[in-house]
Amino acid sequence: MAVSFLNLGRLHQEIRPALDQAYKRVMDSGWFITGPEVQAFESEFATFSGVKHCVGVGNGLDALVLLLRAYGIGPGDEVLVPSNTFIATWLAVSQCGATPVPVEPDPQTHNMDPAGLEAAVTPRTKAVIAVDLFGQMAPIEQVMEAAQGCPVIEDAAQSIGASRVIDGARVMAGQAAAIGTFSFFPSKNLGGYGDGGMMVTQDDALFETLMKLRTHGSRRTYYHEIVGYNSRLDSLQAAVLSAKLPHLKAWSAARRRNAAYYDAAFADIGEITAPYIDAANESIYNQYTIRVSARDALQAHLKALGIGNAIYYPLPLHLQPCFAHLGSREGAFPESERAAREVLSLPVFPELRPGQLDEVIDAVRSFFGR
Repeated sequence: MAVSFLNLGRLHQEIRPALDQAYKRVMDSGWFITGPEVQAFESEFATFSGVKHCVGVGNGLDALVLLLRAYGIGPGDEVLVPSNTFIATWLAVSQCGATPVPVEPDPQTHNMDPAGLEAAVTPRTKAVIAVDLFGQMAPIEQVMEAAQGCPVIEDAAQSIGASRVIDGARVMAGQAAAIGTFSFFPSKNLGGYGDGGMMVTQDDALFETLMKLRTHGSRRTYYHEIVGYNSRLDSLQAAVLSAKLPHLKAWSAARRRNAAYYDAAFADIGEITAPYIDAANESIYNQYTIRVSARDALQAHLKALGIGNAIYYPLPLHLQPCFAHLGSREGAFPESERAAREVLSLPVFPELRPGQLDEVIDAVRSFFGR
């Protein structure tokens, strides 16, 4: 491709010495599961995110599942989830035996609409998962108010390092809600060399429960207080993430510069709706997602010119075969369905060179005859 959608190789080359040291340190230690590297990264990530406790786990889905389990969510319970999100949000609810109940997004931000959430709360609602889509935080303070006392989990898999002003103070993703989750999948803004996830909380008692849940229900080897799981962040991933974490703020700033460059370049094209960022938010642009009514034609045009792109997400979850048993039909969630027809994400990764940005812009503009 002339411009790839994401280039992890270039990023890794820029910090190769630190990554090599991390790898060597783990190999020399012989400690590959949890241990000092994981404890160090959990501490570093807690400081970075402004939270009291961090618990590293195997992946972002496990982080959601374990938090729901910690709250006792199970069969007969309902959990309010965004209708427009990655499938892991809904899978976590289903894996606990509960029912995901979709709530439509704000069409501007793509994040959960608090008014729709408030209307969806029933006596069967036991929790809410608010997703920070595309790199900006959901209006978490409004979500918590609309949740009417139900626990709110902030799914911050796409918003590592994002922030929001709440009551005059700037808070980090994962900090405002009582509990939150992150993913370190390699394509994330802070990604590992494999899977990884994190649960964060300000609650001491919940922290103790989560520590047991991730390791067979145990805090002492061979002594098991609850029925737990085996989902632990491994030492190599923790060491890699520790090496990358000091660069995250600079990478996020570069993504914002790239996004601003796109915004200016597309401002005169009425057929393009550029990403809308809530005035309270500082986005990390996990994706730069535009909306175009002729999305499929534009995508084919970009592909022909070698411009990487992606659709997040092409088929809404209520129309996925695996959730057919929930009984939703086309038209049930029109905002999510419209987004699925219109959204297109363009390359925005930090290492994009000015000439590559211009190549993407020229390709998009040429589709509209500009």
